[in-house]
Amino acid sequence: MKKEYDFSKAEQGKFYRPTADLEIPIYLNKEVKTYFIKRASDKNLDLDKVINTILEKEMNLLQIIG
Repeated sequence: MKKEYDFSKAEQGKFYRPTADLEIPIYLNKEVKTYFIKRASDKNLDLDKVINTILEKEMNLLQIIG
């Protein structure tokens, strides 16, 4: 890395997109991931669909007991 960079022609906010969706990666424990990969595979579903369905059910349960 250079000691000095020339930002004299820089444009602030050039790549900023206020309406852009941010996809946040979620990291699962190895055992949890293995378990749900197997369940998804058994039902011929994508892992993200299985995990999202479980999390949506959990959200609904928390609203009920909440």
